Amino acid sequence: MDKKNKNKNKKSLLMSVIVLIVFIIIIAGIAIYYVSKDEEKDNKVLAYTDLIKEISYGNIEKIEMTVGSTNVKVKIKGGEEKRAVVPNTEAFIELVQQKISEGNDFELIQKPKNIITQIPAAILSIFPTLIMLALFIMIFKMQGLGEKGQVYEETERKTRIRFKDVAGLDEEKGELIEIVDFLKRPEKFTRMGAKIPKGVLLYGKPGTGKTLIAKAIAGEANVPFISMSGSEFIEMFAGLGASRVRKLFDKARKLSPCIVFIDEIDAIGSRRTSNSGAETENNQTLNQLLVEMDGFSSEETIIVLAATNRPEMLDKALLRPGRFDRQITIPTPDLKGRLEILRIHSAEKRLSDSVNLESIAEDTAGFTGAELANILNEAAIIATINKHEEIENADIEEAVKKVTVGLEKHSRVYSDKDKKLTAYHEAGHAVVSWYLPTQTDVKEVSIIPRGVAGGYTMYKSDEDKYYISKTEMKEKLIALLGGRAAEKLVLDDISTGASNDIEVATKIAREMVTKYGMSENLGPIDFQGKEQGDMLAFGENIGDKIGNEVKALIDEAYSSAQKLLIDHRDKLDVIAQTLLTKEKINEQEFQKIFE
Repeated sequence: MDKKNKNKNKKSLLMSVIVLIVFIIIIAGIAIYYVSKDEEKDNKVLAYTDLIKEISYGNIEKIEMTVGSTNVKVKIKGGEEKRAVVPNTEAFIELVQQKISEGNDFELIQKPKNIITQIPAAILSIFPTLIMLALFIMIFKMQGLGEKGQVYEETERKTRIRFKDVAGLDEEKGELIEIVDFLKRPEKFTRMGAKIPKGVLLYGKPGTGKTLIAKAIAGEANVPFISMSGSEFIEMFAGLGASRVRKLFDKARKLSPCIVFIDEIDAIGSRRTSNSGAETENNQTLNQLLVEMDGFSSEETIIVLAATNRPEMLDKALLRPGRFDRQITIPTPDLKGRLEILRIHSAEKRLSDSVNLESIAEDTAGFTGAELANILNEAAIIATINKHEEIENADIEEAVKKVTVGLEKHSRVYSDKDKKLTAYHEAGHAVVSWYLPTQTDVKEVSIIPRGVAGGYTMYKSDEDKYYISKTEMKEKLIALLGGRAAEKLVLDDISTGASNDIEVATKIAREMVTKYGMSENLGPIDFQGKEQGDMLAFGENIGDKIGNEVKALIDEAYSSAQKLLIDHRDKLDVIAQTLLTKEKINEQEFQKIFE
């Protein structure tokens, strides 16, 4: 219902803007028409001084004028009609009547005022005022400051989402149950002298379920849930962000007890600066948010939930006790959590009995809840396209590949040279990985293009890793450079196909040196994110030393990859030739080659 109201408001605003534009175009058209009409008559205009002269010479046959108008029509004897503008109509009429009494033979016709003919002129006269008024109304609506306009994107209803709908976050849910108790039975805590937490900050990777768990808290507590994105506070007009914050919290006080949820709070909560312009507006908005959170009284049961995937960007004033009292990390789900998430999202889908959700959960380590939901949705689409009665394992595997690597492109035509290069490149990755103890097993090797890749080597991801050792990172470098090493070894040439491998390898090597302190020569020092002045504390040539360490790691990995491929050249050739023949090798076929 809330989504429908939101779309309805957007459509209403869009229609208002369209009506305004059409109105302005019509008015502008009328103005242009009359201006062009006037320009056409410019050659028929008679100056007032010339008109007086013609009257004096007796050359006028007829004068026609409208009461209240300064425009007159003049018929010159033996000529055409012309128009003139008289500065003073009363004085002009007296002059004409005097001339007629003196014997001048011409006709004076005075017409009554015609209201219809005055309408275009009246519209043109108030045209600037109408435009200003219309623009003012439009800005008022766009900024959400009107009485009937949406002050903010509110979901002034009680959500139906419960904690049972949130999977894979058992510990986090346990901590947030206290918030629900505060909202349901605040007297239980106030009796002990405990104060209600003012704010809870949820942070984690995109798609981990921060917004979902916030809605679940509101659903469990059975209280109104007022939601707004951080970017909606920021406007081009000074002071409107702070005004929206005030209106948001005014609304919350009326609905108390309730939950205020601010998604992507880093849009307004980033560190304050002394800059001018847009930064000043952001600072004012943040200051107002800090003031409002400080202004809660003990009787107002309002809890502010906020979500961000960049907690390091937030101003420290937001994170102190009394503002966001609790900060909860929402991690990517573990194996058990992924299985629960898959069960929830597959409940309404027609799954084949052969589908093993446990196996899918094992193969998707590191995936977020949103990514898992997307995989099952893609699998349902693929099953429909393939005219399957139910979603099968093959559909889900294809969905995983489509999401992680890209869409398979059978129509792309490759030359034999490119095909051979791709086959040896992917075979190089696979063979090197097989002989590295810390690297995961190869699940599939293919030279069929997917996404932007000409081929791919897919690895099994069957365990959750929270720490990565130095040995594992060094062997990851070797595996990444296996493709480039194979190209050089077999074809005695190198290609652009290894660009992504080199990019990832360079990033890993740089982080090993600058972030994780894994350099033997430089030691356990964090160089990442340091200003140039801070870096000088480590020596004048520290940048060169870091570069040399990164290069040494890459060179060592490349040499190791080349040595492994030289030692196992027979396996490299077999896998490459198999790829050229079949285009794809699965896990069982790959293992059989080595066994």
